[in-house]
Amino acid sequence: MSTEQEPTTPQDELSPPEQPEGDDHAAALVELQDRWRRALADLDNLRKRHAKELDAIRNEERARTAAAWLPVVDNLDLALTHAGSDPSAVLEGVKAVRDQAVDVLRQLGHPRYEETGVPFDPTVHEVVGTVDAPDTEPNTVVQVVRPGYGEGSRQLRPAAVRVSKRQE
Repeated sequence: MSTEQEPTTPQDELSPPEQPEGDDHAAALVELQDRWRRALADLDNLRKRHAKELDAIRNEERARTAAAWLPVVDNLDLALTHAGSDPSAVLEGVKAVRDQAVDVLRQLGHPRYEETGVPFDPTVHEVVGTVDAPDTEPNTVVQVVRPGYGEGSRQLRPAAVRVSKRQE
């Protein structure tokens, strides 16, 4: 029994350890590719489900908005059936329907605004003309030509106004 060991060379010490077999790498690669494909399919299914849900929400909101306008249309139809009767009654009815329509817009988050005597604000006003008004400050709204609807980032349209111009 000899206690001598075979001499080792520096090249033996630097050689890489034994690599796992190529089949293990190929199996790991196949598994990763399969997981990647499944993740892509899950993402695609999520995208499709989100698109369907968004479409359903849009349709529900459109239906809810249309339903809010149905009483206004009913009252306009009623006003048209009575158009041949007393003109003052028809005028009162049309005013009531207009008020109802303005209320529907308010309930939908778009209140009407038509203030005069306020400073011009380009975020809520659109100037359509200027007026000589010596008793008001310059750039003050003196007449609303067309009312605006909405507020802040939910503005449907700005109010068309005439403002006082600078006195010279």
